[in-house]
Amino acid sequence: MDTMAVVLKQPRQISLSRLDLTPPADGDVVVDMEWSGISTGTERLLYTGTMPAFPGMGYPLVPGYESVGRIRACGRGAGQGAEVGERVFVPGARCFGDVRGLFGGAAARVVVPAERALPIPEELGDKGVLLALAATAWHAREGGAVAPDLIVGHGVLGRLLARMGVAAGTRPVVWETNPDRRQGAEGYDVISPEDDDRRNYRCICDVSGDAGLLDDLIGRLVPGGEILLAGFYSQKISFAFAPAFMREARLRIAAQWQPADLVAVRDAVRDGTLSLEGLITHRVEATEAADAYRIAFDDPGCLKMILDWRACV
Repeated sequence: MDTMAVVLKQPRQISLSRLDLTPPADGDVVVDMEWSGISTGTERLLYTGTMPAFPGMGYPLVPGYESVGRIRACGRGAGQGAEVGERVFVPGARCFGDVRGLFGGAAARVVVPAERALPIPEELGDKGVLLALAATAWHAREGGAVAPDLIVGHGVLGRLLARMGVAAGTRPVVWETNPDRRQGAEGYDVISPEDDDRRNYRCICDVSGDAGLLDDLIGRLVPGGEILLAGFYSQKISFAFAPAFMREARLRIAAQWQPADLVAVRDAVRDGTLSLEGLITHRVEATEAADAYRIAFDDPGCLKMILDWRACV
């Protein structure tokens, strides 16, 4: 088998290419993709070449970890949970031979272990690509003793964190420097940082990825308060010691979501506790991938860009 896939040959060199697929082994499923999302955090760093080095890093690579498709075939031993024709969420794949799958979800067809293909409600449709960010938000919230009462950034991740807070009975404040992105809040307030004089936040969650904000955020904490870093940072994290010492501030880093987080948000969406409405702003055919990535990274009006693979399968 082969597939069409987005390939980053080098930083800023992106194309749609045909790649050979690794044959499925026992326990694998073949998934025909319908949609994949473009991450403006980690994928932007891959695109610009500023992603910090970590195991598996290198070019050429297939990006993408927010994909939804249908199971085309099941290998022996794939398990009773995998059914041909079922719509599933796939958080990436490593099935492209010499081309790295980092994260490997931006392709028309993939081969993955069956346990990585999570069944999702049929009616969720292309909004299923948002489950990865929802799981990221869930993991960040559930890992702390106190839920964030200030969220920095009103992109998709910030909106999901705020919606989870509202669902839990709180009313978080969200900072957003771009006036156009202050729209769309329901049950919480979105303001400019300059308009906020509070200095008593218990937990501040930064999803902006801006390492330069840390000193200001520490100055907004109550004694014993926590800074939660839920974005991805290409710069070194540093802060002035004395203000942090005086507040006995805590710093927590939210790592990658776990499978249980993904199941939890899938179920929260299914029972109506969490809404994914209004977060996808741009949809294009996968054949226009090069333009789509530029729009996703450069247009501040683009909250979430998704590629439609259905014509490429």
